[in-house]
Amino acid sequence: MATSRLNGAQPSVPLLRDINTGITAHPRTALPTVATVVTVVAALYFGREVFLPIAIALLLTFALAPVVSALRRIGIPRLAAVISSVLGTFSALALFSFVVVTQVGELAQNVSLYQANILTKVRSLKETGVGGGIIARLSGVIERVGQEINKQEPSQPAASQPQREPVPVEIVSRERPLEILQKLIAPLISPLASAGLIIVVVIFMLLEREDLRDRFIRLVGYGDLHRTTEALQDAGKRLGRYLLMQLVVNILYAVPISIGLWVLGIPNALLWGLLALALRFVPYIGPIIGALLPLFLALAVAPGWSLVLWTAALFVIMEIITGNVIEPWLYGSRTGLSPLAVIVAAIFWTWLWGPLGLVLSTPLTVCLVVLGRHVAQFEFLDVLFGNEPVLEPHARLYQRLLAGDPDEATDHAEEILEEQYLFEFYGKVAVPALLLGEQDRVRGVMDDHQLRQLAASAQILVANLDDSAQEEAEEDDLAAGDASGSDKEKAIDAEAGQDIDLPDGTGLAVVCAGGRGELDDAAAAMLGQVLLTQGAVTSKASFAELLPASIRRLQLDGLNTVVIGFLNRNSVKHARFMVRRLKRINPAIRVGVVFWGGNGEDHGETTGKLANAINADFVALDMVSAVTGALSRDLPVALSTVAKRRVRRKSPARRKETLVSAK
Repeated sequence: MATSRLNGAQPSVPLLRDINTGITAHPRTALPTVATVVTVVAALYFGREVFLPIAIALLLTFALAPVVSALRRIGIPRLAAVISSVLGTFSALALFSFVVVTQVGELAQNVSLYQANILTKVRSLKETGVGGGIIARLSGVIERVGQEINKQEPSQPAASQPQREPVPVEIVSRERPLEILQKLIAPLISPLASAGLIIVVVIFMLLEREDLRDRFIRLVGYGDLHRTTEALQDAGKRLGRYLLMQLVVNILYAVPISIGLWVLGIPNALLWGLLALALRFVPYIGPIIGALLPLFLALAVAPGWSLVLWTAALFVIMEIITGNVIEPWLYGSRTGLSPLAVIVAAIFWTWLWGPLGLVLSTPLTVCLVVLGRHVAQFEFLDVLFGNEPVLEPHARLYQRLLAGDPDEATDHAEEILEEQYLFEFYGKVAVPALLLGEQDRVRGVMDDHQLRQLAASAQILVANLDDSAQEEAEEDDLAAGDASGSDKEKAIDAEAGQDIDLPDGTGLAVVCAGGRGELDDAAAAMLGQVLLTQGAVTSKASFAELLPASIRRLQLDGLNTVVIGFLNRNSVKHARFMVRRLKRINPAIRVGVVFWGGNGEDHGETTGKLANAINADFVALDMVSAVTGALSRDLPVALSTVAKRRVRRKSPARRKETLVSAK
């Protein structure tokens, strides 16, 4: 029947385990105080002249570190490898800037030639009446407002003073050559100084990379060298791969754009390709800006509209190919950021550091997410910006069931069932979700209405998964005669883990019953559905049917096994009484007890002793052992008798004689 491989990886975060239900949970994430957040943001804002070059240098260091390592592996000394990498990178950036400036200057000289085409298109829109004359009315309103603003009250000339003709005056500037040179160079001093500072910082960071790493470990994670080292390696690999792959993707995007614009006849096609390459580093809005400028130029170059449509089609096709083919192929897992985090980060860093902050927003946020993923003090960053689910599957399912939304819970379950078997979903996700509910019930934070709603939602979830259970049973029947197995079985068998082979239940009749409450009934329904996929004939019994007043009305004829489930591990005495009552009613059936919440390590001697103590045929702690015990074909264990001390009653005459002698 169903064979699966379970992943044995242990979580890196320490877990907390509830002694009553056996459920494990992650500790609560500590959030920083408002004062801390305000202080950090204020320091980054007011110290941007210092932090911005350092941030750029840090990102370039991450990007160039693999290049330096590759050059050192072929025998080039460290200093030569660092200087050649840095100078090569900044030379490429300088060449890029020079080409862009040259193309912009050439475009500026030809702008006046495109004015006629723009006016022609505006006239055509006015003649065709696009928008019902809205363009004409808006232009008229703007013109009248401008005239009113520029209108001045004429001054009344004196009657005795004759009017004089205005004399034209020409102002000649006599600036010295040194002043002209100063005006040209002054705006360039600050960018050139920042670029030189960044170059120097990058060189020193690459030369002292190991020393800086050791200092960072000493400050942040000296108590856990393994975790801090893993964080640094993850940050370096993730950032280096992101920047390199982003550059490759942008080049693969810009080259066809440049060629396509050149074929279409758009002037300065090289400029628009280079701008498309650079603007794609800006998340979301960068490609849009890179497409608007060529579209506007296409509007101005040709009198018709066909060139605009062809240009728009070129950008749309390239964006579709890049976003759906090239990026998934090269990025793989991408940056580890959620889409909303990318947008929020772009807004935040733009407000903080301007346009350069917008370009650096994604790499900087990647650094923060990696830091939060590996350093406990910054875990909130990974929760806020990471793309990993913030709730574990069983916690997410419990939240949906508690909210009375079994439909979304079913969708969540079907997503998991695409990669796992039904018994894995119930054992790893659904039953732990019910254990969270039992834990809240024991703590007294759940009222009766919420308890009933949770149990009802869980029962609806089980009913919604009937089709999935039937399909899985049919797949198992087909796989039994096919050596290749099903696609899902191949996918699961590809994972590393432990093989689990559930027994065949054909010809067995099993009743699954809840132990003490409605949540136990829901867990019993899940177990019954798993047994059904294994070929057994199953039926359900509620906890109310096992009460002393109604247990004798339970139909036990023709059954092989009765399985009673308890979500609360402190129900051993209650289980003992139920087992004895059932075996007295029908000694020929097997009775098993499941104390949900075991992790698979509590089997063996512990469960054997517990089964002997409560006189059960088997005791299970998880879904696999429960299914294995319920489908076992062993003979039932005989009910053991407990010797009771009997006190002989005395006759009335004897009691009277005893009382007299006592006096």
